[in-house]
Formats: sequence, structure tokens, C-alpha cells
Amino acid sequence: MSDRPLALIKGAGDLGSGVAMRLRRAGFDVVMTETARPTVVRRTVAFAEAVYAGQAGVEDLEASLAGDAQEVRRLLDQGKIAVVVDPEASVRHQLAPCLLVDAIVAKRNLGTHITDATAVVGLGPGFVAGKDVHAVVETMRGHTLGRVITEGEALPDTGVPGEVGGFGVERLLRAPVAGVFRSERTIGEAVGLGEIVGYVGEIPVVSELQGVLRGLLRSGLEVTAGFKLGDVDPRATRAHCFLVSDKALAIAGGVLEAACGLLGGVCFRSR
Repeated sequence: MSDRPLALIKGAGDLGSGVAMRLRRAGFDVVMTETARPTVVRRTVAFAEAVYAGQAGVEDLEASLAGDAQEVRRLLDQGKIAVVVDPEASVRHQLAPCLLVDAIVAKRNLGTHITDATAVVGLGPGFVAGKDVHAVVETMRGHTLGRVITEGEALPDTGVPGEVGGFGVERLLRAPVAGVFRSERTIGEAVGLGEIVGYVGEIPVVSELQGVLRGLLRSGLEVTAGFKLGDVDPRATRAHCFLVSDKALAIAGGVLEAACGLLGGVCFRSR
């Protein structure tokens, strides 16, 4: 059995996957929990895709879907990241991770407690350091992105996306109505101003700027009006679509800093 420290990450979207990548490279074993139908936009850099495909690769790391704690242990021993459909993260009771990271980024606490592991870290607003979690990592773009907060909270959610390439709200694709999303394009493709990217029901989803599709929701998912469907990167560098973002890496660095501080460096344990 592996003697590496074990981290459990709730949420296998792009931010959680950036955290998983940095923790795995730093010597942690990593297990991630997800819902049965993840609604991830940046699918090329999200281990949540393993829920649909059974496996998912992000840069040089691989994750596989596990059905139970025994299979999780087997995958970890193979050097893989394990993904479990377990929205409540109940598997933590069997695995006893030394580090738990809430990377759901729901802007509110959906059930994480400071007693869930030796070190508990929350990403973004919705957590109070010292009460809900041991530490909070700032997720808002700007001067404090990735900073570790040991007292208090992250900056409140503004509802306004951070700028990328000089564009904020314009770069996001949102559902014009409620219904089932149907994609007409793929991540990494170039799109122009006014081009149709997909449909919700019979209503087209149109790009508001020129760039490349950095993210796009999986086809066939039910969405509500205003739901985030995609992300157009005006910098138009296709390679960026397949690399963990600067934001995710900054946040992941904050998590690693918090983990090392809370655990005294490395928490070796046997399972």
C-alpha cells in the first residue's frame, strides 16, 4: 500500500483539477468526488470527465472512475487519480484523508466541516477560516488570487467574471433559455463574432467575440436560463485550451501552501 499522504478533493472541475495536479506532483495521493452528471465547461482540463468516459487525462496525469473505496486504493497504488461519484464525499470515512479540499466553488458551503480531516481547505467565498475550514484560498482574479486566509473569508462573489485578454462578461456563453444544450462545435475550435456555437432547444447560442473555444458544456445536459455553457478565449491560443489555467495554478499553489503549513510539511500515513 502507498505511504503517500492522501488528499480528498470535493469537485473535479477545472479549479479542483488544477489543485489535484499540483498536489499529485508534490507527492500526495489524490481522490476526487463528483456528482453523477457534472456540468463542467473546461472539460479538457477537468478530471470530472472520468464520470462520463471512465478515464480522463489532464496534461501528464490520468484519472479513472472508481466504484468504491477498495477500487480507489487500487487506482492510487497504480499512481492514478481516483474519481468517485459521491456528492456527499462519504468515501472519506473509509479513506480517512489527512487533507480535504472543497473545490466545488458553489459560493456557499454545501456541507464541509472543519472536522472532516486533519487539514480542511475551502476555495473561495462561502467558508469562514477557523469555523468551517482551517484555511480559505482566494479565488477572485486580482492581486490576492491564491492567497491563503487563516482568519475570516475570501472576497465576496461579484457575479462578474474576471477579465481574460481584456474581456469579461463577453467571453462567457450562457443559455438563452431553459432546455437541453446541444453543441455544434468542439473545444479548441476558432469562433468568430456572431457565430453559432450550439443550441438550447431550438434557440441558438452565439459567440459575442472572436477567439477560441476554451470550454464548452457536454451536449445533452439540461440547463436553466443563464447557465454557463462555454468560454471563448480572445487570446486565441489553441494550446491554452488543453493546459491548466494560470488561475487554477495560483489557487492550487495556495492549497499546497495551506496543506504544508497545517500538516507540518508532509503527512505520511498508511491506509
